[in-house]
Amino acid sequence: MSKYPISPFAPESFPVLPPLAGFEMATAEAGVKYKGRTDLWVLRGRSGTQVAGVFTKNLCPGAPVDWSRKALANPTDGPRLVIVNSGTANVFGGQASRDAVNETAQGAAKCFGASEASILLASTGVIGEPLKASKVTAQFPKMKKALDADGWEAAARAIMTTDTHPKGATAVAKIDGAKITINGIAKGSGMIAPDMATMLAFVATDADIAQPVLQSLLLELTQTSFNAITVDSDTSTSDTLLLLASGAAAHATINDVGDPRLDEFKAALQEVLFDLAMQVIKDGEGITKFITVEVTGAVSDQSAKNIGMSIANSPLVKTAIAGEDANWGRIIMAIGKAGEPAERDKLTISMGPHLLAEKGQRLESYTELDGAAYMKNSEIKILVDIGLGDGIFTVYGCDLTHGYIDINADYRS
Repeated sequence: MSKYPISPFAPESFPVLPPLAGFEMATAEAGVKYKGRTDLWVLRGRSGTQVAGVFTKNLCPGAPVDWSRKALANPTDGPRLVIVNSGTANVFGGQASRDAVNETAQGAAKCFGASEASILLASTGVIGEPLKASKVTAQFPKMKKALDADGWEAAARAIMTTDTHPKGATAVAKIDGAKITINGIAKGSGMIAPDMATMLAFVATDADIAQPVLQSLLLELTQTSFNAITVDSDTSTSDTLLLLASGAAAHATINDVGDPRLDEFKAALQEVLFDLAMQVIKDGEGITKFITVEVTGAVSDQSAKNIGMSIANSPLVKTAIAGEDANWGRIIMAIGKAGEPAERDKLTISMGPHLLAEKGQRLESYTELDGAAYMKNSEIKILVDIGLGDGIFTVYGCDLTHGYIDINADYRS
């Protein structure tokens, strides 16, 4: 149970994520930081499980990120292990942090019968506090006994920090007539302006797909899901998104990303990634409003994204929305400061169904009463047409409230 008020956008319940052939898992209370709750998760994929991953582009990454980047490239004939702890990010702890990942991997390899070099690690929590690996490794023997094909909700709860609810998603598809299931969990609430994914997300499937194909799919689909969200413009040192495929489904291996048999699977994977990303942004710290910023008419898609992020990250835009003030002048400001091509007299700006401004000035038909009424909605949509090209992108964000300040001022207490 989170100590923070539950997000007004929280789902009524955690979705039913079915067991996946080729995977088993367990959680435990390691006492890394929290008391009376789980904070450790182990996922074991059968021999032959393929793994794709993307990681933070923050130049001060945590020791688990450094380790997992290398582990991703290491093939193994044995099982694949993913080990995740909450409570400390194990970042900026010097040699102590590096020793902790080594000790964790060694302990896991010995207990679960995996190749040490191929084990993937992820940590989330306070930066600057090295992980006490002995707390983690001490749990492995009983976790091995508890391994089970079910347990996705327990896993989602174990990796939470300031999250107000566990996050999960599932979808099904067919490849060559075989039913394929995709399950995913994520955690994230603050320090969210991903330059790859969110803080932590793990997606698994029973599909039989070669690693290079998985990697290509993940890189592509991350761009319009996790890489399209922002809570506070801050890119975590720990961002990790992993996609694992056990290969247990009854279809021939897919070795080509252009294989048409992938079409339905790709759509289902996009559905899961987008669902998880939206759950993360709708659990933004202190959130009261969910914001969609749709930018069209930019000189390129990347330019549209940069403009959208400038708007969604602006403290002035975010606080205006929190205060239900239709201060659209702040949107103009955010467009102009984005560092992207924009011409004042070609801009068109709308909020929801209300056209506010075009050709460098406010429309005479727009009234503050219309704007004020629209701003009372819990979901706010900002539409901007730059008027210079065909570039489009949609960014998803949230407002900035005193709740965000309270959570982050108290985070280490």
